[in-house]
Amino acid sequence: MSCRSLTADAERLTCFDRASGALAAAEAGGALVVVDRAKVEAVRRQAFGFSIPSIADLAPRVRPESAAAPKQEETLSQIEAVVAAARLGRDGKWILSLDSGAVWRQTDTETVLRDPRAGSRVVIRAAALGSFLLSVDGQRSFRARREE
Repeated sequence: MSCRSLTADAERLTCFDRASGALAAAEAGGALVVVDRAKVEAVRRQAFGFSIPSIADLAPRVRPESAAAPKQEETLSQIEAVVAAARLGRDGKWILSLDSGAVWRQTDTETVLRDPRAGSRVVIRAAALGSFLLSVDGQRSFRARREE
């Protein structure tokens, strides 16, 4: 029963006291964790490129009947970062370490005209079938996968 639907003040207060007590007990026992939106967004950005099905569980849920609820957040489809280090692997494909600590490896044979280097700006966007396209300093994109 929803406490707000109760009309008698004493009943409504008792209901809210019981509900808030259960909420406090759940938080104290670790069954409930409160995380602000900024932390959720930071985790989503940090995990971009990894296939982690449970990360969606961190996204805020909005009940459609709630008029005051914020709009549902969109799926993160691209990130921008700065290259901390770049090197060619034995296979001749680029391995980029980003300022966020993420490591991305080129998976196709696309030629990169200007070599990536520390300080280069990258845009990584989600592509079809779970793949990713990485562009360095506005150049033509190449396919890449996140390794770390």
